[in-house]
Amino acid sequence: MAMAAAGLVGPVLGGRGAGVTPPPVTPSPVPQQLLPAQGPGEAAAAAHALSLPAEAFGNDPRVELAWAMKAHQHAQVYFNLISSVDPKFLNLTKVDDRIYEEFRKTFRDLKIDVLDPEDLKSEAAKEKWRPFCLGFEGVVEDFNYGTLLRLDCHQGYTEENTIFATRIQFFAIEIARNREGWNSFVYSSARELGAEEPVSG
Repeated sequence: MAMAAAGLVGPVLGGRGAGVTPPPVTPSPVPQQLLPAQGPGEAAAAAHALSLPAEAFGNDPRVELAWAMKAHQHAQVYFNLISSVDPKFLNLTKVDDRIYEEFRKTFRDLKIDVLDPEDLKSEAAKEKWRPFCLGFEGVVEDFNYGTLLRLDCHQGYTEENTIFATRIQFFAIEIARNREGWNSFVYSSARELGAEEPVSG
C-alpha cells in the first residue's frame, strides 16, 4: 500500500548552495498556519505577497524569511514522514514511476546516499539537470520550486547537511532514496529510538 505525500517542499533562500544563482522559482501562497508569530492581517498580507512574481520584491527580507519558514516546515514534515512510515511505501507524486525511471536513465551512476554538491551545482551538472527538470514542466506541479534537500540521507536537515535544489530534483533524489532503500536508515533509527523510550502511564 503506497502513501501519497505530495506538496512537501517549498522555496528557500540561503543554506548550502546560497550565492549560486538558483533556477527560476515559482511562488505559491503560504497558508496562514505557517506564519504563527503574525496576526491574521499580517499573515494574509504575507500570503498575498508570496503569490506575486519574485521580481516584485527585490531582496525583501520579510519575503526571504517567509520562504525560509515555509521551506523549513516542509523539510520537517518530509523528515517526520520518512521517520514514521517505511519510505519504500511512499509515493511523493502521482508520477513517481516516471520520475524514477527518467532519473536513473539520465543519472545512472549518481551516488544518492551522500550527495556531492558539485553533482547539482557545477556548470556540467546544471547542463545535465536542465533538460531533465524541463521534462517535468507541466507534469509535476511547481517543478522548479526552490526546495531543501539533504546531502547525507542518514542525517536530518541541518545547515551543514542541506542544499538548495528544485522540487523535481528533490523528488527525483528522494524517490530514488526511498526505492533503493537509502532512507530506510532514518525509518529504522526512529523505530529503534521509539522502542527505547519508556512507556509512561
